[in-house]
Amino acid sequence: MKEAQGHNKTKKFGMVIDLDKCTGCGACMVACMAENNVSFREDESDKQLSTAWMRVYKMTNGKPFPDADVCYIPRPCMHCEGHGGHSPCVSVCPATATDYDNNTGIVSQIYTRCFGCRYCMVACPYHARVFNWWDPVWPADMEKMLNPDVSVRMRGVVEKCSFCYHRYQRAMEKAHYEERHEIEEDEYQTSCTQACPAGAITFGDLNNPDHTVNQLVKPDNRHGGRPKNPHAFRLLERLGTNPKVYYLSSREWVIRAGDNYVKNENH
Repeated sequence: MKEAQGHNKTKKFGMVIDLDKCTGCGACMVACMAENNVSFREDESDKQLSTAWMRVYKMTNGKPFPDADVCYIPRPCMHCEGHGGHSPCVSVCPATATDYDNNTGIVSQIYTRCFGCRYCMVACPYHARVFNWWDPVWPADMEKMLNPDVSVRMRGVVEKCSFCYHRYQRAMEKAHYEERHEIEEDEYQTSCTQACPAGAITFGDLNNPDHTVNQLVKPDNRHGGRPKNPHAFRLLERLGTNPKVYYLSSREWVIRAGDNYVKNENH
């Protein structure tokens, strides 16, 4: 990756999801579970008890046919920057089991520190964190399919999307071995990005103008990363959590719903 003129060396990895392309197929969820050793229960019919780092939600405009419209929203962890790295979950964790990395913009989760108080789950407005109620049980021989780069979580801890941080570590190790200080854009990609058949998910460094994510949303770092692209938005923008997951849509009702739009009766 060539360092662009005026490019801030501090990285801020983020994601852009085009909702006009997303078909709700769930391939991102499957890829995330396989890549990150996310456990599952024998009976997955009760989705409130299932574990998933990436979830796909269905939303409609509430109108009857022929004006009905449907939108699918993939929701990973937003990796909120908050204000100076004080994201909601990081600010409340008494065990420092979650932290904000100022060098990458990624909110980490350290399972061996977590004692399951679940304050972070309460603080997260996006419901992006899940609690392990049971020890993982894998079908026969499935242990051989687990990713050796990702630890398997035990019962009693909270887990969440990590932007496949182990892939970043692997890419940096390769660059160091090749005596490079930077990695190329395609050297670090999340599993959901690569698995999406519609090409709806884009991942990269939001601080690098050469990266596609920066070009798609044009984040304004002077105003908390708010997108300059009129079709780009972030979930619950008014909360000021400064998430690094941006969404694209040409449909106005989708953009308004993304910020939990409620009509003000006083205006």
